[in-house]
Formats: sequence, structure tokens, C-alpha cells
Amino acid sequence: MNQSDIVLLDSNIPMYAAGAEHLYRQPCQWILQQARTGALRAVTDVEVHQEILHRYLSIGLPLKAREVSEDFEVIVPSVLQLTLDEIRTARRLSVAYPQLPARDLLHVALMINRGIASIVSADRHFDSVREIRRLDPSALAQTHR
Repeated sequence: MNQSDIVLLDSNIPMYAAGAEHLYRQPCQWILQQARTGALRAVTDVEVHQEILHRYLSIGLPLKAREVSEDFEVIVPSVLQLTLDEIRTARRLSVAYPQLPARDLLHVALMINRGIASIVSADRHFDSVREIRRLDPSALAQTHR
């Protein structure tokens, strides 16, 4: 990956990094460290923070919800807002990619509309989206260490 590329970080990156031992935990921690230092030019979107809050609140972990979202905001302060243009693009994309959840359609729509080519995510369903490239956290960490 060219270091000048801006990547979108998906919600599973800070969640795996903050979670229990898992195959993705250390690679996601490494990715966040690279974002913190500026070695990885990363952005995220408001929907990622919504996903973090939703997941932890839904399993009764409100403190964890706030901590992970707040820590992620410090590491990746560039949080893009969704607009009606992204909603329209997501509606169009839902025809081509009916298997993608609505939140992920919104991420892809934002990426297309803002010219962001890559998403760092453990979610393999992004691999089916022709308009973007998914960077697997483990592969990314191994390639650049």
C-alpha cells in the first residue's frame, strides 16, 4: 500500500484492538498505532462510531462503548459525515450488492463519493465490492512490519 493513500478504518479495527485475545487483536492494535503516528493516513465515518456504540450498548457494556469510541476518536480524529448523497449512492449500491448490510453500504457509498479507495476491515463481504479494495488487518500488519 502506498503510504500516501488514505484508508477508511472500519468499526472492527478498534473493537478487535480493544477486545479479548483474537487472531485480529494484535494486527488491529498495530494498525491503530500506525494511524496514531501518521504512518497510516486513516479516516473513519460517523457510522463507524454508531456501530461501536450500538454493539457495546446492545450487550450491556456502556462504559466500554464510550471508551472505545472516545479512544478511537483521539486516534482517528478525521471523522467524515454522511450526507444525502451517500444515502442516494447506498440505495443504488443496494441493487448491485444486496448481501451488504445497510451500514456497510453507507461506508462504501462514502468511500466512492469521497474518492477513498481502500477500507481496512476484517469483514470479507467488502471483497465483493468492485469499486473499493478491502485491506485485511492481519495481511496489512504482516506486510508492513
